[in-house]
Amino acid sequence: MSAKIVREQVISSALQLLDTLGMEGLTMRKLADMLDVQVPSLYWHFANKDALFEAVADTLLEQVATTTVVAEKWQEMFFRISCEVRQELLAHRDGARFLARTYPLSDNVARISSQMISSLKEAGADDRTATWGTFSTLYFVIGFTIEEQAFAEKRPDHNQSPDLQSLLIRYPVAASAWHQILQSDPDEGFHFGLKMSLQGLAQNLHTLEKERCEMSP
Repeated sequence: MSAKIVREQVISSALQLLDTLGMEGLTMRKLADMLDVQVPSLYWHFANKDALFEAVADTLLEQVATTTVVAEKWQEMFFRISCEVRQELLAHRDGARFLARTYPLSDNVARISSQMISSLKEAGADDRTATWGTFSTLYFVIGFTIEEQAFAEKRPDHNQSPDLQSLLIRYPVAASAWHQILQSDPDEGFHFGLKMSLQGLAQNLHTLEKERCEMSP
């Protein structure tokens, strides 16, 4: 059996454990038992536990940004890739939390961020704006999806929690917002936050362009 197949089996089995048991249930011992090997055998292809988990996290994103859209504007690319990242993370239990735990500088992360950074530079962004514009967007996606998955896992019910009910009575504005979130589709909240982020980034690019024009002779 080739080394490549063994490595892929380890990653595939780790994803199965993640989906079944969640992030806390994905341990080296359980993974070794699933593969019917000893724990040290897992380190044949991975230097340590962190390296293995980073490989698993990177695999979560392997289907993101694999297509090229001709003449796509940076806003459209950012929106498309952000939605793809969210969907891939939602496809796995604790997917967003697992990625945030490792967030590797690996092949798929580098590939995705390179596309986004390049699109911003082509639109006139400097290195600082292109870098933080890209990663701030990705951080929003990951953070929102962490909350979304946690909410779906354990949806709070103020009717079953006297402490929470009392809190909401004392803070009616928060209670109104809470009910708004409960009644909304998660897509609505995600798209709202993403569009607001992209609008801010677009304004930043506009300011950069204005400053360049003012400085030019």
